Amino acid sequence: MSYAGPRSDALPEALLSDIDTSGYYPALVSDVVATALGDDTVVSHLVHAETTFDSETVRRHVTVLVLAPHRLVVVHADDHAPSADTPAEHLGAVATATSETIPLGRVRGVMLAHVVSAPEDYRPGSLGREITLKLGWGTVAAIDIMPAQCADPQCEADHGYEGTIGDDDITLRITGEVDGDDTLEQAKQFAAVLSRALGQPTR
Repeated sequence: MSYAGPRSDALPEALLSDIDTSGYYPALVSDVVATALGDDTVVSHLVHAETTFDSETVRRHVTVLVLAPHRLVVVHADDHAPSADTPAEHLGAVATATSETIPLGRVRGVMLAHVVSAPEDYRPGSLGREITLKLGWGTVAAIDIMPAQCADPQCEADHGYEGTIGDDDITLRITGEVDGDDTLEQAKQFAAVLSRALGQPTR
């Protein structure tokens, strides 16, 4: 007997509408989100679709972030065109959808970078037309290493290396021109709601 999982029509209408608007296999993405979320409550959500071009191939990707009372659910969906070096070549195009659940206590922070063009003409409250949203919980770590330097510009000694470690598991770039003003505002709101949730005491 196969496991059917929760029905996607149990998801909030606004979330289903945003997944449908993304245009990327909405029935599949909705089912994966519903299965990962179970009977938990949706506090806030963000759906971000992205299209990239690789040589002659158009690749689509959608990320769904769902904030529940005590966890963050992340769903990624991609499509893969068949190629000679993939075992699934005979299957034709393949879509993969992956879900991840992170307890809120493990989310290390929310970084929201605002890009403002013509800052001399900035209007208070507008916060620009482009943002970069970064979330980290330690699954992915990146190390940037560079030669260490001292304060003496004439020094030629080897001071070894220095670097920084970043744990940005998700980075989303959202612009009003590409994604639309509604998605841009929703991303800001999602970041604010998630930031407040991280500031609450854990139970």
